[in-house]
Amino acid sequence: MTVLPAFAATQPSPILLRETVDGGVAVLTLNRPAARNSLSLEMIDDLHAALDLIARDDGVRVVVIAANGPAYCAGHDLKELTAHRNDADRGRASFTRIMTACSAMMQAIVKLPKPVIAAVQGVATAAGCQLVASCDLAIASEQATFATPGVDIGLFCSTPMVALSRNVPRKNAMHMLLTGEPVGAEEARQIGLINRVVPHGTERAAAVALAEQIAGKSAHTIKIGKEAFYRQAELNLADAYHYASQVMAENMMAADAEEGICAFLEKRQPEWKDR
Repeated sequence: MTVLPAFAATQPSPILLRETVDGGVAVLTLNRPAARNSLSLEMIDDLHAALDLIARDDGVRVVVIAANGPAYCAGHDLKELTAHRNDADRGRASFTRIMTACSAMMQAIVKLPKPVIAAVQGVATAAGCQLVASCDLAIASEQATFATPGVDIGLFCSTPMVALSRNVPRKNAMHMLLTGEPVGAEEARQIGLINRVVPHGTERAAAVALAEQIAGKSAHTIKIGKEAFYRQAELNLADAYHYASQVMAENMMAADAEEGICAFLEKRQPEWKDR
């Protein structure tokens, strides 16, 4: 495993690390443990840039987003967020810039043509909870907790709400948003915010193992499936089936579908061409 700053050639910032695991897995690690890995604008920009690079890197098939320190991500950096309160516009331009950048980064996770897995070792609050909800899959330590506590400081978690409400039932989402109460790992699994709870300290290895399992599939097929999953979810039932039928017909024309079906019928392992 090779550990490097995410952009060693242009931006040697240590706040985001990138590790390459054999088998096509990239691990991005939030590395601001002293700040509870809060999402500063620099961290947001680094994450977005890393995702853009990975989108064009055929060597990467799956991404894991992990974090160093006791907290996974404490949300936005409140000191940075309020630093422009004395500006003529009372900080409006700065607030808009940060929220827009963060929303774009979260959407980049969803739009990435490769699965993204969160490996959560500790607390994930506000935009940190949003980050987990934005990932395609999530593995969490039994000590992990999740919350959208903005309501406690007069700042409703409206942007985290977008990802949260698309992952868990409405009543559960509203309870988290209106009370700010933390949800433990097992409850988070039960309501669908995460996929699996593992012993503390094993969450990163478990996420990498899951990533390696997925990386063994056809990258072309995974790309088609991920895009179709999110697109059909926003359609009504009839339109979703119409769209999905077209996707499957097109998928059948792919070399990997032909190879995979032949391999199944011939009782052998497929040799993916990723096209």
